[in-house]
Amino acid sequence: MILEDKIFLERDLRDHLSGMARPLVMTNGVFDVIHRGHVNYLHRAAELGASLLVAINTDQSARLLGKGPDRPLNSELDRAYVLAGLASVDMVTFFNTRSPVELIHKIKPEIFVKGGDYDMETLEETRIVRSWGGKSLAIPFVDGFSTTALVQRIRSPLR
Repeated sequence: MILEDKIFLERDLRDHLSGMARPLVMTNGVFDVIHRGHVNYLHRAAELGASLLVAINTDQSARLLGKGPDRPLNSELDRAYVLAGLASVDMVTFFNTRSPVELIHKIKPEIFVKGGDYDMETLEETRIVRSWGGKSLAIPFVDGFSTTALVQRIRSPLR
């Protein structure tokens, strides 16, 4: 498969969503530096349905999250290519807001997932997905893996 066949701008999603197997699982995030925790998380998310759509923050929206002035380290297109290369990911798209709420309204996934550090009951995304009978789930983290910790370790002097 050609990686570009898995990456879509929001305006092009409608034409391609109808061909995706259901139930559709959706998740979102920056996915700046892909590590084992991400791969495990996305694999487990994909197991919940028939297709997995990953919505990534654009570079502009990632900066709104306060992870640091030089983040993301990888451009949105580079992050999309890496995600598209994973077998568990069926489609990658972008969103340019702090949260993917508007995109969720358009996509209408049957299942929405986030990492275990989120309280799903407090997310607007959960309320929206449940409004059409969908599920919203947290997937536990693999301890010891985070992009922020990895970046800190890379930047720290050798001990």
